[in-house]
Amino acid sequence: MSTELPQPEDTLPPDDDLLAGELVLGVLSGAERASAQARGEREPEFAARIVRWERHFSPWLSGYASVRAPELLWPQICRRLGWGADAPRPGLWQSLALWRAAAAAGALAALALWLARPVQPPVAVTTPAQEAAAAKPVTTLAHDDGTPGWLASVDRTRGTVLMVPVPGAPDAQGRVPELWIIPAGQAPISLGQVSISKAHTVAVPAAARMDLVSGSVLAITLEPAAGMPHAAPSGPVIAKGPIQI
Repeated sequence: MSTELPQPEDTLPPDDDLLAGELVLGVLSGAERASAQARGEREPEFAARIVRWERHFSPWLSGYASVRAPELLWPQICRRLGWGADAPRPGLWQSLALWRAAAAAGALAALALWLARPVQPPVAVTTPAQEAAAAKPVTTLAHDDGTPGWLASVDRTRGTVLMVPVPGAPDAQGRVPELWIIPAGQAPISLGQVSISKAHTVAVPAAARMDLVSGSVLAITLEPAAGMPHAAPSGPVIAKGPIQI
């Protein structure tokens, strides 16, 4: 079942780890982002967490092909910034991958900036065993058009899934997103409601934890809020992705 933050500490990753992940994804507010960036500059341990999240999410960014930005985009940016119509038009805006989908633009832009940003190497030394323990598989739950809707970080040891949404609009019919794990060749198992606006952790029922393996699929459908978790999906699938371990 799924609940919003805060939750008991044994069902959540460390607060700093979650904060670093949200920073890399670009889902923090301006003040929160500035505070987290400052911590990354002065705290080696927090900087190391940021680097680990960058490694987790970098394959996601590379999966999006470059496309040409709309011709009207640059004039609109100039107007909003108060620049003149003759402001230089940098060629970079013509090929950024974030313009593939407006829904993912904020997260992709933030991720691209953080991957390009020089990060001071942490003073603290981590062993290979520690790095392996910190690594978590990340699954992209994509919409039918290929744009990401959620990122899911699977922790088999704790039996949890950290869900990080690309913020979207509520369903016009009042339905809510419900997360399902679909083991290969078996019926879907509900993991409860997930948020469309904030990162949170989903606790996987003990009977379903063995299905957190490669070959299983995570999917999200739109369902009535009443009766959660449901025995079987009844609404449309809006995002899905295979678990990669």
